[in-house]
Amino acid sequence: MDLKRPFLQTAAAAAAAALLLCGVCHAAAPENSARSAIVMDAATGRVLYEKNADARSLIASTTKIMTALIICEQCDLQDVVTVPAEAVGVEGSSMALTAGEELTVKALLYGMMLRSGNDAAAALAIYAAGSIPAFAEAMNRRAAELGLRGTHFENPHGLDGEAHYSTARDLARLACAALQNDEFRRIAGTKTVTIGWRALTNHNKLLWRYPGATGVKTGYTKKAGRVLVSSAQRDGWEVVCVTIGDPDDWRDHAALLDFAFETYAPCPLLREGERIARVQVFGGAQEFVWLRTASPVTLPLAAGERAEIRIFAPHYAFAPVLPGFAGRAEVLVNGETLYSVPLYYETPVAQQTRRR
Repeated sequence: MDLKRPFLQTAAAAAAAALLLCGVCHAAAPENSARSAIVMDAATGRVLYEKNADARSLIASTTKIMTALIICEQCDLQDVVTVPAEAVGVEGSSMALTAGEELTVKALLYGMMLRSGNDAAAALAIYAAGSIPAFAEAMNRRAAELGLRGTHFENPHGLDGEAHYSTARDLARLACAALQNDEFRRIAGTKTVTIGWRALTNHNKLLWRYPGATGVKTGYTKKAGRVLVSSAQRDGWEVVCVTIGDPDDWRDHAALLDFAFETYAPCPLLREGERIARVQVFGGAQEFVWLRTASPVTLPLAAGERAEIRIFAPHYAFAPVLPGFAGRAEVLVNGETLYSVPLYYETPVAQQTRRR
């Protein structure tokens, strides 16, 4: 296993070469006012721009991205929550909940993501885990699963805490993961909604100001400053942008998103199920078996960038060969590995029948 095979000239390579002929320009990234920032391809996580992206910081209400993701993954959104007294009167932005009030999980998610209700976040955390500390533990477990190494949570709403922090890179990765959840995506991209007597308007002004904006979450405390996680699509391609400590975040996000869309273009490199290599089979009913890709790979490339695919798989196999995992294909740009996709044996290969 993990034997490097030479780069294979495939249709993917031709697609990469074709990209160099399109009208994408390689412009300089715009100046911005953020202490730290990052722009990331939502599908692959490729970083298109970064500035102090690994600096740890308070993150204010962008914390609620993780809270909402866990709730969307683990709870029935139609369940009814009785608001506990502990969730009422939480400092900061509020959904104006009252103790004993009954609302669905989904309604509380809207109140938390659009109005940025700290009370809604507390109510959801207590409902899901029994207490805020228990929910914070669940948040940290999920962060570890997502590989967010610069992140630690103390609470579900983002009020300042000594052990409550993240980075621009981790927030971008978190947003990329959250946007894969259909319910989260729908709520984070909602401009306005009415919940009973409450008319909720999303604090994320980019949903109105930036064409193609899809989310995600605003945040602010005096110590954290302005924190913003945004996402936008153009021609089906989605980009995530994060700024921390940015007094001019609306303008900076628009400029950074424009930079990404104008400098890069999505390039299809591998199709799902594409035959990418074949492995010799010893003692089998057939001489070789094809390796197929488990999923498609489309990577944003700028003019002049070179994409390369390297195969890590056995040079040969002994029959019987069972269908299943066989190796991986790595995508490199300018010599740097940016993405990996599993490879599978296309078909089983039985042992060769011996003649008597």
